[in-house]
Amino acid sequence: MIEVHGLSKVYGEKPVVSELSFRVEPGRVTGFLGPNGAGKSTTMRMILGLDRPTAGRALVAGRPYAEIAAPLREVGALLDADAVHGGRTARGHLRCLARSNGLPDHRVAHVLAQAGLTEAAGRRIKGFSLGMRQRLGVAAALLGDPGVLLLDEPVNGLDPEGIRWIRTLLRSLAAEGRTVLVSSHLMSEMALTADHLVVIGRGRLLADLGTTEFIDAHGRTAVRVRAVDPVKLGALLGGSDLRAEPVGDGAWEVTGTEPERIGELAAANGVALYELSVRQDSLEDAFMRMTADAVEYKAVPA
Repeated sequence: MIEVHGLSKVYGEKPVVSELSFRVEPGRVTGFLGPNGAGKSTTMRMILGLDRPTAGRALVAGRPYAEIAAPLREVGALLDADAVHGGRTARGHLRCLARSNGLPDHRVAHVLAQAGLTEAAGRRIKGFSLGMRQRLGVAAALLGDPGVLLLDEPVNGLDPEGIRWIRTLLRSLAAEGRTVLVSSHLMSEMALTADHLVVIGRGRLLADLGTTEFIDAHGRTAVRVRAVDPVKLGALLGGSDLRAEPVGDGAWEVTGTEPERIGELAAANGVALYELSVRQDSLEDAFMRMTADAVEYKAVPA
């Protein structure tokens, strides 16, 4: 597993990560979420020994990453898809990595096929699109068949087929018992991919919960109701103790109650309903509500 204990990082006088502690367990996909500037990339770099922490420590399988003799065999990582030599071919790039860690050449062909890059294996990387470079980065992370994977925004630049491929890949790797930590700003994708969430804001831990538990804890459930006579419905809801607000098209959104009570109230007052449905907040809704005070930059609505 990945263990982070009291990890802190200060650049100059600015704290980027502050006393961060969490564990990434094997056998599940852990989503690493937070607004821009929350410290996600810095944390991942410290786990991989690329940045030195100001305080605390990070362990992979019980050891600092720097103590692993052949790291590609144990940890696969994608932090920056552009961190490659553009003059090399995809095959040449992976061969260099394989030889540096004593990996057989047949692993190169295997991960190229796994990433859908077999036909592009002889092309120079400088001609690759962002999506192709992302695929190459994932192939490099898989090269040593590692038990631990850290991927920072792996779906950046991918088309819908590529996004689905990443989702399926991560879930299959976790199902094999591997430890998978993945960061992303695509909340809809994280909702489909991650079993567990670690959420940080301004460098501090905000949540460490299962995905469903996070939505239940920080999301909101509301009942949408629409009637044949919207004026009569509005008067009925306005005269009750229910928390209701109009949402357009003659519909109302009611919170803090069950749909059965609204249906009973409408029936008792002769209000015929067109619609009575429950709306559960999405992961994006719950995330936005929870991190509202941790956002570094916030645009003013038009």
